Amino acid sequence: MDKQMIDKYFKLFKEFFRYAIVGGIAFLADSGTLFLFKEFIFKGDSKPELFASTAAGFIAGLIVNYILSVVFVFKKSENSSSGKSAKAFIVFTAIGVIGLGLTELGMYTGVYLLKWHYLITKVITAALVLVWNYCGRKIFVFNK
Repeated sequence: MDKQMIDKYFKLFKEFFRYAIVGGIAFLADSGTLFLFKEFIFKGDSKPELFASTAAGFIAGLIVNYILSVVFVFKKSENSSSGKSAKAFIVFTAIGVIGLGLTELGMYTGVYLLKWHYLITKVITAALVLVWNYCGRKIFVFNK
């Protein structure tokens, strides 16, 4: 493997590492909001309450993720304008909505089929959805 190829993979690794950090911060906003809604606002154990709480967390995490992705992750000079348009935000959000669907499916599977605690299920699901979100956003939003 030549130096140019190694540099390319190293830059990609650094970008994914930054995305993982941003994903961690967004995960805290997402999970914190999920917990707040589940435990203090809805206070119930019904499926609609879990799914609504998960969706509220998703919205909080999406906003944090978008802002930090534009500022911190996909910041190369050739990407400086990439991701900063209304169209890019819509695509960013659409990828996130697919991630939300995957999250809801994961939450249902973990909590109702496997009988895991909802926060443990959230951690496992978030790790899987992180990969989807990064790849989708890298390819469809921040690819210049």
